[in-house]
Amino acid sequence: MLKVAVVGASGYTGVELLRILYAHPEVAVTCVTSEQNAGKPVSAVFPTLRGRIDLVLENLEPAGISEKVDVVFTALPHKAAMEVVPTFLKMGKDVVDLSADYRLRDAETYGLWYEKHMNPELLAQAVYGLPELRRDVIREASLIANPGCYPTSTILGLAPLLKNKLIDPKSIIVDAKSGVSGAGRGAKVDNLYCEVNEGFKAYGVGGVHRHIPEIEQELSLLNGSPLAISFTPHLVPMDRGILATIYSTPLKGVTAAELVELYQACYDGEPFVRVLPEGSFPSTAQVRGSNFCDIGVTVDKRTGRIIVVSAIDNVVKGASGQAVQNMNLMCGLPETLGLDFLPIFP
Repeated sequence: MLKVAVVGASGYTGVELLRILYAHPEVAVTCVTSEQNAGKPVSAVFPTLRGRIDLVLENLEPAGISEKVDVVFTALPHKAAMEVVPTFLKMGKDVVDLSADYRLRDAETYGLWYEKHMNPELLAQAVYGLPELRRDVIREASLIANPGCYPTSTILGLAPLLKNKLIDPKSIIVDAKSGVSGAGRGAKVDNLYCEVNEGFKAYGVGGVHRHIPEIEQELSLLNGSPLAISFTPHLVPMDRGILATIYSTPLKGVTAAELVELYQACYDGEPFVRVLPEGSFPSTAQVRGSNFCDIGVTVDKRTGRIIVVSAIDNVVKGASGQAVQNMNLMCGLPETLGLDFLPIFP
């Protein structure tokens, strides 16, 4: 039985980790932390856990936590994670980090989009944890950089096209929409009910969203050379979900049927990627509460562009579910263990 800590358990990704890990047959959560709520039962912060997970939230003390766990999930904001991850690693613990602190391979790039990195020597050690592309190296890793939610939907949506050199890499446009939980649980005016309800807005417009370098880094590796994308995120008045609509220009003639066949072949055997039949496209409602990524693909016959639509639950496949998927691989467990549950509908 793996003993696990959830560091930063009072956020949305933290409580989702606890929900998933509670049903995991090979895991015992033995430590939960929260600086703001230390001393309270985690079930007092999240009543959904009442009677099932009543651990008392602790202050974040990496050395003490390391003495009672095997694996650490750091569900912390950027910068806060890199303040504690080195200690966990020195204490011999496997770490799955859900922040952005170890996703970018280049410390200078991280500094341009966030701030100066505190332990850049760990960037080469960290493995970008997208199992569909990195499964073998994830199994050997001790530090996983869990991908962001927008990057997960975008990279999985584009990987077959870039791997097979089917599109002009300069033509990629990503129009993505997210539920409000993607902004975190902190109190922000922009996320108040009256600010969000009955509205639909773009944000991070003009190539300034912090997920862009992460997406471009991974797509460039698939492409074999650097590329840049146009990426515009939108906030939708719903709790969960990401829908990414991705446009690109093919380098040769291709039909929708051929693209569906290609995607089915590329993701054959993948437990959490579902390629939809020709003419069908995903909805966030069809993946809600699950670790699935649903993908539909077609060709706009009028313009000739390829259109890919990718849907995930941003808190599950876009964060906590994928983190557990990575833990399973790191620890030699079946990849789907604790995750093979169906979406919630309606």
